Amino acid sequence: MGTSNDAWMDRSRREVPPRRLQKQIAMAGAACTVFGREGYTRASVDALAAAAGVSTRTLYNHFPGGKADLFRTVVSWTSSEVKDAQLGRLHALLDPANPPRPEDLERDLVALARAFVGVMAEFPDHFALVRHIHAEADHVPPEVLQAWQDAGPGPVGRGLADAMAGLAAAGLIDVHGDAALTGVHFSALTSHQIVQLSHYGVRPLPKERTEQLITAGVAAFLRAYRAA
Repeated sequence: MGTSNDAWMDRSRREVPPRRLQKQIAMAGAACTVFGREGYTRASVDALAAAAGVSTRTLYNHFPGGKADLFRTVVSWTSSEVKDAQLGRLHALLDPANPPRPEDLERDLVALARAFVGVMAEFPDHFALVRHIHAEADHVPPEVLQAWQDAGPGPVGRGLADAMAGLAAAGLIDVHGDAALTGVHFSALTSHQIVQLSHYGVRPLPKERTEQLITAGVAAFLRAYRAA
């Protein structure tokens, strides 16, 4: 199986009969809800099969690796969906070919931070999975952790690094020789506390508090990185 939803779907369309693929997708969708509620460790194969309306034998027929195989599929699939949403917003708000005017930089960075934080509300099942991944990292198979990074956080991090490099090329910020780290710092300053306080969106913060954390985070980022 590929390390991203796109790779898995492309391969599956070539190798798996349409009806079998449709069943696998339905099973993965049902499993996403179970894993988001129970986590990886507590979710049993029986519960996963019951949620999908199939027998455990059918589940193993489709996912020979059992729970680990199914979890990897679900994580890769949902991570790829979130990645597409995040990169779409990034490209719309920070187009390297059309950088913001200096006086609009803070406004556009605030808009980007709002958009990234807003993705949590759009994909609650995925972020429930991510919350469990962090809580159960010592129990989740290493290949599943790598599949998650390859499908979602990795491409988004590279996209954000490219955006920061574009702002630097336009003379708007100084990345101090490391655009990737600049992107990491932007995310940390604008969303980390919101993610933690809301428990990955499970308990959303009041809109005013979210806005305060975002604007303060962008202001701190610009104090460190705005070009002289």
